[in-house]
Amino acid sequence: MQLNNAKKYSDCLENPSEIVLLSPSVRSNVLKALICLSKYLGKYLDFKEKIKQYGIKWDRTDSLQTFINIMNNNHDDLLDWYSKAYNALSDHEKLYLRFISLSGLRVSEGIESFNLIIELSRQNKLNDYYNEDLEILEHYKYKQFLRNSKNVYITIIRKKFINKIANSKPVHYMTIRKHLAKNSLESRIKELRQYYATFMVRHNLIREEVDLLQGRIPKSIFIRHYWSPSFKELRDRTLKAIRELEQTLN
Repeated sequence: MQLNNAKKYSDCLENPSEIVLLSPSVRSNVLKALICLSKYLGKYLDFKEKIKQYGIKWDRTDSLQTFINIMNNNHDDLLDWYSKAYNALSDHEKLYLRFISLSGLRVSEGIESFNLIIELSRQNKLNDYYNEDLEILEHYKYKQFLRNSKNVYITIIRKKFINKIANSKPVHYMTIRKHLAKNSLESRIKELRQYYATFMVRHNLIREEVDLLQGRIPKSIFIRHYWSPSFKELRDRTLKAIRELEQTLN
């Protein structure tokens, strides 16, 4: 996304007036892309001064808006949607939907991981990605999971489920969306990530552990310098919660 935004709005480095007209969420993404581009071109200080002159500011979600977002994140009917979506998809797409639900990955990360499992299994290299002892997918070893933001480092998931994916077929998000639309269903796959996070916190994982599993590393001194979780102990509690989540999805 950053590369596309940098190409599309590159003229705004010299004249950022167009940025003012963008919606707050789009504006933030464009600013991030242009800041990276300006640093690469050695024009960051000049660009920074220009956006200041135009009065362009970052969109910062205030506490009220955060509260409203929480109120709107009502997942009461999500499991009903999940059941309908599950029945609308082909076998390997059903497996992907369940994978997203049990891993808490973002939609694109789930596609990347699902297909990488299949690819490495066919090359007899799955052990390079999946740590059987800890039952962890080690995303951090692969550059497609490490971006400027929104990284994901590990996923704890049972070996039995990984083997099912390894013997499946690759998935494509647009095909999944078409199958859902054919059955008059919108795509709510990204909501499964939110459901996973809430479920895990309610089932014996602390917030920092859920953040770790979903690729959020807070900038707190405690996390960066003092926190040292036992991955075996975290694995056991996570897998226990996942078993309960599986029962909820059935």
